[in-house]
Amino acid sequence: MADRLRLGDEVANALSEGRAVVALESTLLSHGLPAPSNLAVGRELERIVREQGAVPATIAVLDGSAVVGLTDAELQRVCDPVNNLVKLSRRDLGPAFALGVAGATTVASTAAIAHAAGIGMFGTGGLGGVHRGARDSWDVSADLAVLAETPVAVVCSGVKSILDIPATLELLETSSVPVLGYGTDRFPAFYLRDSGLDVPWRVDSAKDAAAAIDTHRAHVPGRAGVLLVNPIPVEHEMDRNLHDRLLAGGLAKLEREDIRGKDVTPALLEYFHTASEGVSLTANTELVKSNVRVASEVAVALADRA
Repeated sequence: MADRLRLGDEVANALSEGRAVVALESTLLSHGLPAPSNLAVGRELERIVREQGAVPATIAVLDGSAVVGLTDAELQRVCDPVNNLVKLSRRDLGPAFALGVAGATTVASTAAIAHAAGIGMFGTGGLGGVHRGARDSWDVSADLAVLAETPVAVVCSGVKSILDIPATLELLETSSVPVLGYGTDRFPAFYLRDSGLDVPWRVDSAKDAAAAIDTHRAHVPGRAGVLLVNPIPVEHEMDRNLHDRLLAGGLAKLEREDIRGKDVTPALLEYFHTASEGVSLTANTELVKSNVRVASEVAVALADRA
């Protein structure tokens, strides 16, 4: 996809010099957070990456090209709701390129574009997974299939509790994707630190995480990525009773309005943000910031190993 890939100058220079680069998605900004806080968060995430000694590469599709490393003007374009960017998974990239559509990249498309650009570390909020009722609907996020065949390490706070978390972990195992807990033995559930399920492996430092990722890439056959799960900071974890009430209300809304597929997550996030009177927005923002910080530290540790 070289002729559809445009690298920002800072990203291109960092990659040519072997310095740490961290990919950041744009769907979080265009569909996951309301304006104007989305722009502030986008800028803050890039600041966090630089603060850790890495280079941020926020990714979106603009004017028929995948842009890796947005300028501030392009970041503003992505965050302005007037522009109504399309939500693009990996399968949508070809039509978007051909038709010149402006779109925000999901975890799946961000990971694919990051790998094409030579970036191996990606920090985000939550991973998509197997949806409840998938036995009948076959509703499984493309994030899992892309991670199974794309050698990018994704740092996230697990998956949202609306999903079937046990089935998601089973599919990750089937796909031979290593799941590492960052300072935890338990798989997180986005707003909650503990889903009630274990992680197969635990690492307690960026150095150890980098060693596991580097060794996986160098010595394990196949092209699977790595999932590094980082629980939401304890001070920002949502009260479990509030979470359970919001989850029940969100699930009822999805069923009542027959919301399916790629519309589920934005609708759920909007419901949480509104019904919690901002509590979930703060939690969402803080967990993403924490994940991006960890991704940056691990990216620097990986660059040091090269």
